[in-house]
Amino acid sequence: MWNPDLLKDRRVLVTAGADGIGLRIASAFHAAGARVLVCDVQQAALDRLADTRPGLLGVRADVAAEDDVAELFRAVDRQLGGLDVLVNNAGVAGPTGGIETLSLADWERTLAVNLTGQFLCVRQAVPRLRQGLRPSIVNLASAAGHLGMPGRSPYSASKWAVVGLTKTLAIELGAQGIRVNAILPGAVDGPRIRAVIAAKAASSGRTLEDVTRDYTSQSSLGRMVTADDVANMAVFAASDLAGSVNGQELVVDGHTQALS
Repeated sequence: MWNPDLLKDRRVLVTAGADGIGLRIASAFHAAGARVLVCDVQQAALDRLADTRPGLLGVRADVAAEDDVAELFRAVDRQLGGLDVLVNNAGVAGPTGGIETLSLADWERTLAVNLTGQFLCVRQAVPRLRQGLRPSIVNLASAAGHLGMPGRSPYSASKWAVVGLTKTLAIELGAQGIRVNAILPGAVDGPRIRAVIAAKAASSGRTLEDVTRDYTSQSSLGRMVTADDVANMAVFAASDLAGSVNGQELVVDGHTQALS
């Protein structure tokens, strides 16, 4: 459990924060004393959030839609009164298959959410972060953003781009006191990776058990990482404990040398 004074009264926005990894991140920030607003494209997840996590504020937004993002940051102003931390968590797994099997629509949607969504949120956040308390941005990338991943070219390309965006923003915004880092998780156990494993098994003709074994054995620890592993790194990266950490790829993958 985090010290509730670590991020006391820090104002935090977590995108796609009503479910899955995003909810774990939002909950960890709240446990560390932050005031947290999440957005999500799934209204049902936001409804559950209101019932089960009354300490977290929620608003519906698709980060790939410019008008939605503009309204989201108006909600930031109304409900938080400013911003100290942006966590760009929103992302989609994208399609699975060889490059020649993929549709342009699937390619474009993957980049729209995973990359353009981060651009739209950062563009709105920066003027607010300049007025914030020890401000920072945490971008969710992936181990696929520095290793590549066969059968997942749209996803991998988008996550490599997130790393490039992060490093550029760290240089661009560092003089203004805004730190920018990327978290690169390996395979995170949960519904999304299980769906990816099932799709890979179906497209390759291999058994579900064989593909699952690939994912659990590709790290030196011999297991997938957890959503809490990622959430803990996000809190650390945004906190004063990481006050000189900027422009970094914060890899949380159990030491993975290649992705299946």
